[in-house]
Amino acid sequence: MTQDGKKNYLFVINDAPCGNERPYNALRLAMNLAKEPDACVQVFLMGDGVNCAVAGQKTPNGYYNVERMLQSIARQGDIAT
Repeated sequence: MTQDGKKNYLFVINDAPCGNERPYNALRLAMNLAKEPDACVQVFLMGDGVNCAVAGQKTPNGYYNVERMLQSIARQGDIAT
């Protein structure tokens, strides 16, 4: 817990945005937690996970646009690459 009583959540994403659902699932959970007033959400992108933050992604059919998901979290939490 932080000094102001918030719960800390850190998501480390090191998979590419396409090819599996791990980044999507992590970001979906992070987005929902970031909406909670007592949550402090941080997302750390490393390795292939940095590609989740590439602007102007062309998302293949059947995949979610993780760039937009990161933008949503960035408005409420912290993103580090």
